[in-house]
Amino acid sequence: MSRVSEIMESMEYGPSTEDSSAARDWLARRGSFGHFIGGSFTAPGDVFETRDPSTGEVLARVTQGTADDVAAAVKAARKAQRPWANLSGQERARFLYAIARHVQKRERFLSVLETLDNGKPIREARDGDIPLVARHFYHHAGWAELRDDRFPDHAPLGVCGQIIPWNFPLLMLAWKVAPALAAGNTVVLKPAEYTPLTALAFAEICQEVGLPAGVVNIVTGDGATGAALVAADVDKIAFTGSTEVGRGIASALAGTGRRLTLELGGKSPFVVMEDADLDAAVEGVVDSIWFNQGQVCCAGSRILVAESVAERFEGLLRDRMARLRVGAPLDKSTDIGAIVDPVQKARILSICQRATAAGAELVGGQPQEGCFVAPGYLRAIGPANPGMQEEIFGPIATLSTFRTADEAVELANNTRYGLAGSVWSESATVATDIAARIKAGVIWINGANMFDAAAPFGGYRESGYGREGGAQGMLDYLSAPSVKSAKEVAPKPPVAVTSADAAKPQGIDRTAKMYIGGAQKRPDGGASYAVPGGLAPLGSRKDIRNAVEAATKAGKWAGMGGHARAQVLYFIAENLSARAQEFAARTSKAEVEAAIARAFHYAAWADKFDGANVQAKPGHLVNVLPEPMGVLGIACPNAQPLAGFMSLVMPAIAMGNAVVVVPSQDDPLPVTDLYQVFDTSDLPAGVVNIVTGPVADLAPHLASHEEVAGFWHAAGADLLEQVDLAAAGNLKPVWPVPARDWTGAQAQGQGFLQRAVRTKTIWLPYGALPAGSGSAAY
Repeated sequence: MSRVSEIMESMEYGPSTEDSSAARDWLARRGSFGHFIGGSFTAPGDVFETRDPSTGEVLARVTQGTADDVAAAVKAARKAQRPWANLSGQERARFLYAIARHVQKRERFLSVLETLDNGKPIREARDGDIPLVARHFYHHAGWAELRDDRFPDHAPLGVCGQIIPWNFPLLMLAWKVAPALAAGNTVVLKPAEYTPLTALAFAEICQEVGLPAGVVNIVTGDGATGAALVAADVDKIAFTGSTEVGRGIASALAGTGRRLTLELGGKSPFVVMEDADLDAAVEGVVDSIWFNQGQVCCAGSRILVAESVAERFEGLLRDRMARLRVGAPLDKSTDIGAIVDPVQKARILSICQRATAAGAELVGGQPQEGCFVAPGYLRAIGPANPGMQEEIFGPIATLSTFRTADEAVELANNTRYGLAGSVWSESATVATDIAARIKAGVIWINGANMFDAAAPFGGYRESGYGREGGAQGMLDYLSAPSVKSAKEVAPKPPVAVTSADAAKPQGIDRTAKMYIGGAQKRPDGGASYAVPGGLAPLGSRKDIRNAVEAATKAGKWAGMGGHARAQVLYFIAENLSARAQEFAARTSKAEVEAAIARAFHYAAWADKFDGANVQAKPGHLVNVLPEPMGVLGIACPNAQPLAGFMSLVMPAIAMGNAVVVVPSQDDPLPVTDLYQVFDTSDLPAGVVNIVTGPVADLAPHLASHEEVAGFWHAAGADLLEQVDLAAAGNLKPVWPVPARDWTGAQAQGQGFLQRAVRTKTIWLPYGALPAGSGSAAY
């Protein structure tokens, strides 16, 4: 035994193991688990084992869910949904409040159970995960009460299927279940195969608080169970997991019209500027990549350090890494716990081997006995190295350097993901400049891995779409006000005309052209097709590619600011009004009046669709900013060509997007003539691009383009499945815009603006923490 004097010299921790007897007794009493369906547990069926990853010990046997089990759970949820939605907001709020209270009453039990099942250090489960679970239910109890005031005329979606990962089992459950219930939905949840136990303990809490039977249903199992839930009769799927599985889910739901939110992989940058507090930044690395053994989708796994301070930073990093304790997760002194499963450990080691084979140097990161991997990082690593490109999902970072801020941003954005980022600088100007330029859904300034129920969380690009937390998270569990539907008009097949087919012109001959990059362009194929009023260009996939390229060069439009964009939209309204009679002769007076109204309406909104500073952790400003999507693809309705076009394009560009538009196939000429209006209204080149032709060919190709960030489909339900499948390739959201009277009041409003932006959540330090509020359990 060490002497006290020796301990004071070495500052070594002694063992301090959390008592797990209560959790083990609970497991022993339960034996094997069935599913939780319709308010009660089913008898166990075919079971699989769930193990303590730190020892390999079998903790429990859990039932493998079948398609029949999923169907039974969905049936129970469907039966419960209407009565649950018909409760008052306060009645639903009381249930969520009771769940939060019961989570707090069982904090220690849940923390130990989570650690046993997942392998994370008890400190992280006790001080981070479980308090935040309670916070989510408290927060969403408030949303249940306020739903109808804050989201008037919105309604619950119905039954939500939810699939959660193994890295934060109970916290991910809370992220999904709390907003769904607050909105008036019921849920069928599938926990991860490796970590189902806290979800089953949560089912008991639902029973304890008297939650109506069927409101929450939990079906355990592997990927086959998840696939059965995706295929079931649910109204929404919410998925957190790998990008590959998310892409498969998006493809499976193609054409169904069901709602989908995806929170997927990440390869987040951790940017250390030359003026950063290096000691604080090193602690940020610990909190970012070595937290939860690096099994965090938003972990700052790509450390980017200014070259001028890289040597000192790396020295501090190595010293700190050497003092991290790898060991038993239940030991309160452990920093790095167990990897969740041998399969995941093998994956981590495989990527490290391929990275070193490609030239990287691994510092630390050695495998240890059992399911343990020491913390480490890959240095001297190139941008194309597998370790730099692939999500390792373990306690292994990469470290590379940069010389200028522009190079830092370029490296930060050199990824197919866009979930989060961390920026370290003592200059507010530098930090906020870098934060604004990183393409990610969450940015922490001088911090890392901070979360709150009020702060929306979600990604860009292949990190998924949709948000969890705050008002934006609630909107993803609500349906927008209903629209009086209109009959869709199917387009006629376009037929390329020959000179013999062409109608003889009256007066001087005019040749309608496409509008790309601020100029009239002939179609790449050189063909036209007959439409009312003459011939329209027969656009092709090459024209779509040219239009997207032009749109990507219109970035200054977003940077102009809302006021400047509003002035351009007002000019468009003014110039269109001056030619109202001419356009009315081509369409109708109602369409022209609607088109002018749309430009005027969204000019008004351009500098007023604001973000928010949300009430999250003390000591921080948490700003939720609406950012333009980037390049939006739009397929317009076939009927009411001018009103439909303006109703979709004006909100998109008002928010700072550039658009590539496929207008009405049958009657595009009223739209192609808008080029003169745009040119005389100071609209920058490339902001609006118009490609006419066969929508069935052009729309899916536009939806599949890598540079298109989102797609609005108003060209008919028959084409929706093709568009969805095309968009699933690189995981862009598709909005199936319901048919409506495009001259009416329901063809404009904030709903269009919400679809034209994605939120970016930026955490900034703000003042000193009030005394006693520094804990995660505030």
